[in-house]
Amino acid sequence: MIDMHGGTPPGSGSGPLPDPAGAATAVVDDQGLVTGWSAGAERLLGYPHQEVVGRPVVRLFGSDADVERGFRAVLGEHAADGVRRGTTVLRHRDGRRVEVRLRVYPSFDGVGNAQQLVVVSAPSPEPERPEPEETEGERPEPEDAEGFTADEAFTQCHLPVMVFDSGLRALRASAGAVRELGMSEERMSGLRVTDILPPHVCRTTENGMRRVLKTGEPEQFQIRGRARPDASERAWSITVSPIRSPSGRVRHVQLSALDVTEQFRARERLALLNDVSAQVGSTLDVMRTAQEMADVAVGRLADFVTIDLLDSLFRGVEPRSPSPGTVALRRVAQQSVLPGAPEAVIQPGDVDHYPEAAPPVRCLVTGRPSLHSTIDKSVQAWQEADPARSGVVRTFGIHSVMVIPLRARGITLGVAVLVRHRRQDPFEEDDLLLAEEIGARAAVAVDNARRYTLERDTALALQRSLLPRRLAAQEAVEVAYRYLPARTRAGLGGDWFDVIPLSGARVALVVGDVVGHGLRASATMGRLRTAVRTLADVDLPPDELLTHLDDLITHLAAEEDASAEPEPEQGPVPARGADLDLSTALIATCLYVVYDPVSRRCTAATAGHPPPAVVTGDDAADFVDVPPGPPLGVGGLPFETTEWELPRGSLLVLYTDGLVEGAKHDLGHGLALLRQCLEQRAARSLETTCDDLIETLLPAQPRDDVALLVARTRALDTGHVAGWDLPSDPAAVADARGAVLARLTEWRLEEVSFTAELVVSELVTNAIRYGQPPIRLRLIHTATALICEVSDCSSSAPHLRRARTFDEGGRGLLLVAQFAERWGTRPHTEGKTIWAEIDLPGG
Repeated sequence: MIDMHGGTPPGSGSGPLPDPAGAATAVVDDQGLVTGWSAGAERLLGYPHQEVVGRPVVRLFGSDADVERGFRAVLGEHAADGVRRGTTVLRHRDGRRVEVRLRVYPSFDGVGNAQQLVVVSAPSPEPERPEPEETEGERPEPEDAEGFTADEAFTQCHLPVMVFDSGLRALRASAGAVRELGMSEERMSGLRVTDILPPHVCRTTENGMRRVLKTGEPEQFQIRGRARPDASERAWSITVSPIRSPSGRVRHVQLSALDVTEQFRARERLALLNDVSAQVGSTLDVMRTAQEMADVAVGRLADFVTIDLLDSLFRGVEPRSPSPGTVALRRVAQQSVLPGAPEAVIQPGDVDHYPEAAPPVRCLVTGRPSLHSTIDKSVQAWQEADPARSGVVRTFGIHSVMVIPLRARGITLGVAVLVRHRRQDPFEEDDLLLAEEIGARAAVAVDNARRYTLERDTALALQRSLLPRRLAAQEAVEVAYRYLPARTRAGLGGDWFDVIPLSGARVALVVGDVVGHGLRASATMGRLRTAVRTLADVDLPPDELLTHLDDLITHLAAEEDASAEPEPEQGPVPARGADLDLSTALIATCLYVVYDPVSRRCTAATAGHPPPAVVTGDDAADFVDVPPGPPLGVGGLPFETTEWELPRGSLLVLYTDGLVEGAKHDLGHGLALLRQCLEQRAARSLETTCDDLIETLLPAQPRDDVALLVARTRALDTGHVAGWDLPSDPAAVADARGAVLARLTEWRLEEVSFTAELVVSELVTNAIRYGQPPIRLRLIHTATALICEVSDCSSSAPHLRRARTFDEGGRGLLLVAQFAERWGTRPHTEGKTIWAEIDLPGG
């Protein structure tokens, strides 16, 4: 039996059973505990429901063994029709005995557990007559009991209960069924389920009754819909039980209904909140996150949803309470049960200005949600100020509106507006609470996306400012490059690259990667790139340069540790070279390659970085076997260099691990793909080669930063280089000047002959005076400069000094610095080289 008003089966709650006819009734569960007690039972036996519900039924009447045995006997009887009858004596609360007649009906509670409905009445003075056997379609006569019968109790039961025959035609209907279905029992008598219930409800119910008639086993299922056209939509738990004839054959079925609308809605709300937690915030994109919230809410809570955020958020300004007047909100998401969201007056990305009295603005100011109907004064005033929205309200029949603030960390970011027009039921307070919880969860995801976007944009701006905006002019190689920031929640990484012109027409190619993501990695990358340029300017060999970088990383890590607050029970600082926690340590990798177009030789050293790829003239790609060195910041091992010769037009490819290692493939497979791609596309332009490598090796949303540097080598032949061995004799200076002037004439560089003659004279004089033989002079003619180099076997570097007025010497390097565009010293294993560059006219 089902309680339609309370939402629980009779006796499953703690309150008294309703008693429309004054009948004495009780409900006993399958454990023998009283779960329901009517007011009539209280009047008959004197026990209030508080003293009865939850106690064993056989212990309610004292310790009288005869009373207990009599009551157990009635409960234990089995009748052919399933209804147990008997007469027994019960004890009144005041101690007297009351002789009663019992009728016990089997039933099921709302979850399918067996229970018994006990109808108690005074015994009839007449002897009990045998009950006539019920025939198909015939209603048995009820048995009188002092003016009240069990038949009347069924008829007046407020619970929706019906009895159907084997043809699924209605035989009986309780008062509750009459009330819910809006039809009298006489009108329903003889009708099929399809004639009583709406089509979308009757099919499930009729199929269930057919199964019970066939199997004889009770069934329980849930349906959702309207019991009659003018009723509200509700959820019902239907229990169909068999009614057997004396022979045991299932002749009829009993259908009872439990209103579980509140439980159903509670489950729907929990499921919706769970989906919000699972589906909203899958990315760190503000627009996508807001759209996910709208997608989840539409169809399950609202018919149309819009989400607007403060326009200032998209300009990087922290949100604050709006000032009086109209408020600019940017539409970030919208969704509708109708295709194309025709209810929208603006599109995502557009900015709309809301009047001060509009509910969304009030929501922004107060930070509280609000529930409205379209006849509210505030909504009508909003429509008057916005004719476009007023037209939408009339066109689609919008009747209920909720406005929800999107608040996170105490800041209101925007508002969500939820409306109903297809669903007839207006929003309720429970819907407002649910929408507020959805808005709170979605706001956190939106704020996370906003904060991530702001930090990512800051890191990207910092990184771009630190990366080369344009590559320095040089003639050793032709270069193309790509840099792709990561597209994950981890943020930007610390990948970088650089092309650094060196003395002697050489060039340094650098790629590196700072372990980690975010501003820390970007800032460290900038420091390393600056350090590499500084060290490259002093012409350090690759292995020495990496050693200095390793020391720099160690110093930076020490500075960070010193500035950080000490944590309690902090262990000792690991020794250099010991195991490090890579999640917090400052670690980087770097590959440094120097190419000389005169000798066509490359020198490289690596600090834990992937090797460079080389494609020679026969389109064969391979990876250079550079001796592996430890990552920067680990220390403990030396760095080694390798040297090899490259034909003119060879391809050098430097890259970070994000190119060859990712979700699509591991490092080994990525290197194989890189080699294959280079062999197939080496003859193409460098820009095309870069695009092909990115398209082939990377997914649409790379998880890590990628730096790619592709260089095609050039060469300076003997026609652009001239060299002379000079004796360590001051007289050789004049010979050197003459040889230089002759070669400049041959190269048609007479315009710079005076400057070149002066620079060569001073450099050779300085080498003869302060250096050690052998001494060698070399000229390199590039398209933009004339390079003069003088080498000797002394390792002492020259220094500029200020000569006094009457000093006869000490002005040579000062003159070189004034006339040359650049000059410097390059140490090498056999001594040093002093060089100077002179710009060519029009170079």
